Amino acid sequence: MTTEKDLVLVYFEDKPLFFARVEEILPDVKPGWYHIKLLVLQVPLQVVTWILRDSYINGQEFTMGGKRMRMERVVSPEESEKTKKIQDSESKKTPQPSPEKDESAKVISFLDLKKQ
Repeated sequence: MTTEKDLVLVYFEDKPLFFARVEEILPDVKPGWYHIKLLVLQVPLQVVTWILRDSYINGQEFTMGGKRMRMERVVSPEESEKTKKIQDSESKKTPQPSPEKDESAKVISFLDLKKQ
């Protein structure tokens, strides 16, 4: 079930068109219909609001202007065991910084640089 803050992939005529983040889902005056506000993740960023049935929000095909559309919730792929092993071995090889303070370190204020 798609909810607020989920990522979705929008298909147009069975071809992926764009990714979007669900910003808000509000009920419409008609029962079973909702206003779904999407942040379209492309340049430039756009916000669109569609009025859809709950089944359309959850992946059922619908039409806009006679064209077939579909929204599919994006699920992050699981990390493979091979990737986990590589990351574990790299973290063991990387020397950890010592907890002691480095007295030679110097903090530079961007505010002071701006005044010059």
